Amino acid sequence: MRVLWVCVGCISLALGAIGVILPLLPTTPLVLLAAFAFARSAPRLRAWLAGNRIFGPIIADWEARGAIAPRYKGMACGAMCAVLAASLLGGLDWWLIAVQATCMGSAAAYVLSRPSQ
Repeated sequence: MRVLWVCVGCISLALGAIGVILPLLPTTPLVLLAAFAFARSAPRLRAWLAGNRIFGPIIADWEARGAIAPRYKGMACGAMCAVLAASLLGGLDWWLIAVQATCMGSAAAYVLSRPSQ
């Protein structure tokens, strides 16, 4: 199980790092997932991640207050809107757009309900 958690953590962290540059990937949840996975498998990797100057504050804010910074809230909601708009412009079936809108609307509501700092 330990190797599986390390793999989940590494993949999540890699995708989260890509999400810093590419706004369609949600950095914050992926970094939090990596921290969770590393906590169960590799405490040294977890400590390194928590001390990282880019990802550390995300983890600290979440652990202290369940907070998501306003910048990341905006990026997450913007990316969700962009994906939904692309689906509409792409002519996807109505039922698929409805499922996307429901899932992303729920995710956006959760993100926006979290404290900002």
